[in-house]
Amino acid sequence: MDETSASAMLSKRRQGQSLSTPFKALLSLFALGCMVFASGGVPAKTAQEWVETEFTPSTLSREQQLLEMQWFHKASEPFRGMTIYVVSEPIDTHWYEADTLAKAFEDITGIRVVHEITGEDDVVRKLLAQIETQHNIYDGFISDSDLIGGHFRSGAVVALSDYMQGEGKDVTLPTLDIEDFFGLSFTTGPDGKVYQLPDQQFPSVYWYRHDWFSRKDLKDRFRKLYGYELGVPMNWSAYEDIAEFFTVHVRELDGHHVWGHMDYGKTDPSLGWRISDAWLAMAGMGDKGLPNGLPVDDWGIRVEDCRPVGASVQRGGALDSPAAIYGIRKFLDWFRLAPPEALNVTDKVMGEWVGSGLIAQQAFWYTAYLAQITQPGLPVVNADGTPKWRIAPSPLGAYWREGMKSGYQDAGSWTFLKNTPEKRRKAAWLYAQFTVSKTVSLKKTMVGLTPIRLSDINSQAMTERAPYLGGLVEFYRSNARYYWTPTGTNVPNYPKLSPLWWKYMTQAFKGTQPVEEVMHDLAQAMDEELAAIGREEPGPCAPRLNPQSSREYWLNQPGSPKPKLNERPPGKTLSYEEALKAWH
Repeated sequence: MDETSASAMLSKRRQGQSLSTPFKALLSLFALGCMVFASGGVPAKTAQEWVETEFTPSTLSREQQLLEMQWFHKASEPFRGMTIYVVSEPIDTHWYEADTLAKAFEDITGIRVVHEITGEDDVVRKLLAQIETQHNIYDGFISDSDLIGGHFRSGAVVALSDYMQGEGKDVTLPTLDIEDFFGLSFTTGPDGKVYQLPDQQFPSVYWYRHDWFSRKDLKDRFRKLYGYELGVPMNWSAYEDIAEFFTVHVRELDGHHVWGHMDYGKTDPSLGWRISDAWLAMAGMGDKGLPNGLPVDDWGIRVEDCRPVGASVQRGGALDSPAAIYGIRKFLDWFRLAPPEALNVTDKVMGEWVGSGLIAQQAFWYTAYLAQITQPGLPVVNADGTPKWRIAPSPLGAYWREGMKSGYQDAGSWTFLKNTPEKRRKAAWLYAQFTVSKTVSLKKTMVGLTPIRLSDINSQAMTERAPYLGGLVEFYRSNARYYWTPTGTNVPNYPKLSPLWWKYMTQAFKGTQPVEEVMHDLAQAMDEELAAIGREEPGPCAPRLNPQSSREYWLNQPGSPKPKLNERPPGKTLSYEEALKAWH
């Protein structure tokens, strides 16, 4: 990923809005704020300059923005002069926070922020190390909500819903509007408490060359070969047909060799995330239920009450079930329809391939790369800035059924540990709220294209931007935002369990043993690690394995694990317009 890239910044004049009740509560501070800004604290022009030159567009009026900034200035008085340390992964949204929002926050509050950017796996290691050593290094983490299962079990993470009503009440923004965050279900534990505050979100969805799919010659040729329309694939059968069509039959367009599929297979931690980030949910391995299947989730882990009881079929899990084996086989087989380089690239390099103009479609594409492929002059961008591509619902495997999650959505979220000293935690909580406040959140969305607020996604500014984003706005304005979900609460310790995916997927790629054996070994290893976690981290929701039963017993029970089904149903496609309706 190009860490310095950012999408073009949209500017528009804000219209005046009536003040809501939370803002009325701040009106009494406004006159004081003007006096404070003018009397030697942070100069009035500093807050005004940030609002007028940087934090536009916004869903708030200029007056409302200044009131929020005045609240931050006032609330920060006990912490002025401090330096706090936070860490996040390298995506455009976080570079904007580190390069721009940290400076704005310091200007307005007097609190200096060292916002470190590092690899996603390194963020997880740092978080785990701070929990295990009880030594405070970072005052806040922007960490994936995939860790929620460990957060609510460990007792090491601050429950923010409690914090906002208790210790942190005096530093909680009155206009934070927690219900405006549409990712809260991803950061909420089975106990009903919110453990993380969403900072950025992006789904993995289907990506395709809409201009190629709209060509009459290609549509006629596809229909003649496959007997149905070239369009957005609704199932894996159609996706495979389309991949074969472009790679084997079309082969060349506009003088360039093209391929019908793209993925990545280099030995790297991201190879494990490629599968654990809901590929098997798309295959249909788990159970119905949102945000994750219950009792069996998209990792194949069965939970009874809140206790994980196993991942192997013999313990009621599904990680070595027919659906899981089918999912991995398809993942491996489709590399024959991708560029030869695909086997030797990581997720970040894969993100650049779709911008090359050589790929017809991709089943699983992170919209975090949108900022990269909306740049003028790219082969996939029209002269007027509109995209030649679209995103649409992901095709689903033969075992998927209505009511299951439909794909993966990353939800990087602010996370605070109990071992952080109270004063430092409060200062970091102020910065976290600043980065997601309504004053700045819409502009941040325009830069990183990772929306978190309903008010932002439903704004006029996003309506105007929608034609340039290929379906992202339509995704977030639909119910799809609830069906594309992160790893859920069944996973009791993400840092300890996630390396297993990388280890065993590498073995599957090498082809030294059949997929069935790899998945059996992975399921056994997952069971062993679950048992170890249960011993090392006891508690009411700690893992406790089921006794082993026969595979036949569990495969004959309702739900997941599921017995073998017809894995090659007829291909089904929809037009782009029909596919968008499916999101609703």
